[in-house]
Amino acid sequence: MPHELNLAVYAAHPAASTGRQFAEPAPASRSEFQRDRDRIIHCAAFRRLEYKTQVFVNHEGDLFRTRLTHSIEVAQIARSIARNLHLNEDLVEAISLAHDLGHTPFGHAGQDALNACMAQHGGFEHNLQSLRVVDVLEERYGAFDGLNLMFETREGILKHCSLHNAATLGAIGQRFIDRKQPTLEAQLANLADEIAYNNHDIDDGLRSGLLTVAQLDEVELYGRHRREVEQIFPGISGRRAISETIRRMINALIVDLIDASRARIDEARLGSVDDVRNAAPLITFSPAMQAQATLLKQFLRKNLYQHYLVNRMTSKARRIITELFGAFIDEPRLLSPDYQAPAGDDAAQLRKVADYIAGMTDRYAIREHRRIFMVDEI
Repeated sequence: MPHELNLAVYAAHPAASTGRQFAEPAPASRSEFQRDRDRIIHCAAFRRLEYKTQVFVNHEGDLFRTRLTHSIEVAQIARSIARNLHLNEDLVEAISLAHDLGHTPFGHAGQDALNACMAQHGGFEHNLQSLRVVDVLEERYGAFDGLNLMFETREGILKHCSLHNAATLGAIGQRFIDRKQPTLEAQLANLADEIAYNNHDIDDGLRSGLLTVAQLDEVELYGRHRREVEQIFPGISGRRAISETIRRMINALIVDLIDASRARIDEARLGSVDDVRNAAPLITFSPAMQAQATLLKQFLRKNLYQHYLVNRMTSKARRIITELFGAFIDEPRLLSPDYQAPAGDDAAQLRKVADYIAGMTDRYAIREHRRIFMVDEI
């Protein structure tokens, strides 16, 4: 593959991969990581991301980000950075597109509610659920469950994992126990995720009216770039001014990440992916930019994610998830046969209920709650 001729020695290369769980013939016209990307795009869980939202619930507006548009933005940012660092663009794209496949409806509120429901039964981690989607839950192939992705794609999807759960996962969880790093592509996808959601949450927050430009002016990263925009385009206002500001913020974060990461990589004198795994994290912002990004995250947590109108929807979302979980555990016959475990296997039934709820879109969860609890719904 011509692209792979430009890879650095420390980039992930399909020929040196641990491979797939189930052996398959090599693809004829694409790389193994391109095959992973294509399988992810065509799977059912990826399509459902269109109706799973970030901060705002799906019915609250057509212009707010969904998990699908977010994942596409993450992939675009990650590929741009990967190309500059001579990393594997196909791998970083596959990880970026798959990282939210296991996320619940209603964003983090749904995840927190489902985790609370499963607290006595292993809990619920959306990164682990994303891995479960591609390893087990997708049903597209006759020879195996899941998508049978490459090891490096799967480890990139599993960004975080408790030590308890890591011990049950074999090779894919061993790095959490050994305190080793994943590939640079996985590290990059993680920070591209952060760049994307911080900046599009500003956009959505302003669009919704829950944030104001005056508030954001107090945040250095936003205020500095907004003033720059006003100097270049005197009199600019409205959506055009916001978009110009945000794109400059994204560019500043990307350029800083490239420069800081390249410096750390050069200092580490890497000769292979194994050197990456044994090193400290190498994909990183500069200390100054990291401080600014942290202040931005703190601002968004206080002023957007904890806004009283968001809290109202968060409260509803938790109630929907909790009540659905309780109803399905109390009476599994409310579920379709695919989600009913053999009688007496309580652990399997709990996990099936968690799989079912985690796979719901926002609007499906709302409709399902009505069907279960409202007498005028069927």
